[in-house]
Amino acid sequence: MARKRTRKARSGPAGSGRGKSAPEGKGGKEEAAKKGERRKGGWRETLKMLVQVAVIFVIVRFFLIQTFVIDSGSMERTLLVGDFLLVNRAAMGSEIPFTGVRIPGYSEPRRGDVLVFDPPHDDTLILVKRLVGLPGDTLQMRDKILLLNGEAQDEPYVVLTPDRDRSDPGMMWQQQILLGGPRDDYWPTRDNWGPLVIPPGRYFMLGDNRDTSLDARVWGLIERWRFEGRVMAIYFSYNRNSLGPFPWLREIRWGRIFDRVR
Repeated sequence: MARKRTRKARSGPAGSGRGKSAPEGKGGKEEAAKKGERRKGGWRETLKMLVQVAVIFVIVRFFLIQTFVIDSGSMERTLLVGDFLLVNRAAMGSEIPFTGVRIPGYSEPRRGDVLVFDPPHDDTLILVKRLVGLPGDTLQMRDKILLLNGEAQDEPYVVLTPDRDRSDPGMMWQQQILLGGPRDDYWPTRDNWGPLVIPPGRYFMLGDNRDTSLDARVWGLIERWRFEGRVMAIYFSYNRNSLGPFPWLREIRWGRIFDRVR
C-alpha cells in the first residue's frame, strides 16, 4: 500500500507536468506573437506621429509662419541686429514648394508695412524693409524728407544722420518712372530724388535707417509675388555685435522680446 501510494504521489506531479507541457508551449508562442504585434504597432504609431509632425511643420513653415534674423542695421531703430522675428506668411500668400503654384494671401500689402521679400538684384538674399510706395503713388525725397503725392510724411521711426548727401550711379534706373519722362538733367542722390510714379503691380521699399540702407532707391521696384510675409513681432533679441562670450545668453534684450513691429 505504501508503494502504491508513493507511486501515485510521484505519478501525479509527473503526469500533470506532461499534460500541461503542450499548452504552455503553445501559450508561449502566442505571447511572443502578441509581443511582436505590439512592437510592430508601436513602430507604426511612432512613424505615423513623425509623419504628422513633419506635415504640420511644413504647413506652418511654408504657409503660415516664418522666422527671420536681423543681421544689418538698415532698419534701426525699428529692428536691431540680433532681433529674431516672426513673419506672417499667410497674409501675403506663399508658393507651394517645387510647384510654382502660389496660394493667395488674405490681405494686400499696406503702405507702412514692414515686409520680408526677395529683392530683384540678388536671388540669394531675403530682406526686410518698409513699404512706402504703392502702385499709382508719386514719391519723391527732398533733403531727406519723403513726400507722398506731394505731401511730406511724418515718419517717427526713421533714423537720419548729418552725413553729406551722395550720388549713386545705380539710381539712374529711376529715369524709367520719372514724372514727365526721362530728363538729361536728372541726377538723383540718396537724399534728393523723384518725383517717381509707381507703375501698376510694383512697390517701393525703404529702410528706416535711411542713410545706411541699400533699398529701392538703388535696386528698384519689386513685384507683388516677391513678398514673403508681414513682420509681426520680435520673439527673441540679443546684442549680436557684442565681443563678449555667450552674448545670446548674457546680453539678451528682455525689453524687446514679444514686441510688436510697427
